[in-house]
Amino acid sequence: MEARLKMLNSVKVVGLTVLAIGISIFLYGFFVSDYSAITGIGIGTVMGAIFIFIMGVFFVATEEMLEKVDKRGFH
Repeated sequence: MEARLKMLNSVKVVGLTVLAIGISIFLYGFFVSDYSAITGIGIGTVMGAIFIFIMGVFFVATEEMLEKVDKRGFH
């Protein structure tokens, strides 16, 4: 149980960090910079942060479901 909480907390911290970086890159590219490529990089970074978070939650949920199946004896 504690390992799953550590995994969820680490995914949360990494996801929020990458999300904050992506939002700042997007805002810089949209409002400050003349290059539209920076805006795209910001959007991609935000999407990457969401993907990291969803995959982390999926791994934790999968691990929990496999543990429940093993306890029931369905190998």
